[in-house]
Amino acid sequence: MDRSSLFQLIQEQLDPDQTGFVAVENFTSLVQHHELQLDPNKLDMLFALVHANERGQICYQELIELLSNKRSSSFRKAIANGRRTLQREILLDETGLGVYKRFVRYVAYEILPCETDRRWYFHQNRLCPPPVFMAIITIIQIVVFLCYGVMLNKWVLQTYQPDFMKSPLVYHPGHRAQVWRFFSYMFMHVGLEQLGFNALLQLMIGVPLEMVHGILRISLLYMAGVVAGSLTVSITDMRAPVVGGSGGVYALCSAHLANVVMNWAGMKCPYKLLRMILALVCMSSEVGRAVWLRFSPPLPSSGPQPSFMAHLSGAVVGISMGLLILRSYEESLQTQCSWWVLVFSFITFLLFAIFWNIFAYELLGVQIPPPP
Repeated sequence: MDRSSLFQLIQEQLDPDQTGFVAVENFTSLVQHHELQLDPNKLDMLFALVHANERGQICYQELIELLSNKRSSSFRKAIANGRRTLQREILLDETGLGVYKRFVRYVAYEILPCETDRRWYFHQNRLCPPPVFMAIITIIQIVVFLCYGVMLNKWVLQTYQPDFMKSPLVYHPGHRAQVWRFFSYMFMHVGLEQLGFNALLQLMIGVPLEMVHGILRISLLYMAGVVAGSLTVSITDMRAPVVGGSGGVYALCSAHLANVVMNWAGMKCPYKLLRMILALVCMSSEVGRAVWLRFSPPLPSSGPQPSFMAHLSGAVVGISMGLLILRSYEESLQTQCSWWVLVFSFITFLLFAIFWNIFAYELLGVQIPPPP
């Protein structure tokens, strides 16, 4: 039975008076007595929609949208309220899957805390658009690092090389009028160890997040962490430059870890406690390393070493803005009051940071090291 015939059958038998609603009993009878060639998982989700409605009715239009591979507002509300049932085995029990579908199932259990959401994502996932944002960012960072490594013949602590700090990509307080540096510093790295750490986390955490939540949300979260990182440094560590994508990386990591903690009982990713501890240890070690590089080594003639404040501000962005983004799977952010509160707070911070960079350096008499 094709889709148009199915829709006609539903309207003729379930809503002949065109009231716009379908009774639960009629829908159940149609499923039991007609050979509806529907995915059993789709039937589970349809029954979840049925049981979530207290009046025993389903909106006909929402039913059609769900059969057309769209999640209706009623179904999203049912998920949010937790009032739904799943009648089949959990997604983890499915057998005979190809390599890509097994990876999608892994991503579903890694990112989503709700079995209904996991089932929906698994069966609706399409490799279009692919998760290209994190891959492109990582490739550019690697290419830039290799270019400077070959040019300087130096692969660790590259910031000790004066020619490295002359790059038009590095954020330097003496060049803060060049606005692009508040973004472009994410392509430069202190050395091989920082690049490797950031690239590994971006691919291991960023790609699954992008697969589930889409390129727009994850790119917004990553770039918000990057911008907040450089602006925070310009306010709190006014003499220091900034390199590395740690602001964006920590925004992704802290958002994901916070989401796991907030939905601990529902998360089914294996060894989640051990992995949580390892992630926190690695992130703390990276921050400690950045603090050591900032203050401990002898300072080169070009001035202070890059600041570590981008790590901390990225984590704050992830816990605040990122947590809301990850908890609103397939739900509109624009309709949530908390989202607009966060947007307003972020814009207020941006305006404050802009005025700070324009006026505070001269008013406070900050001695900026000369630009390289």
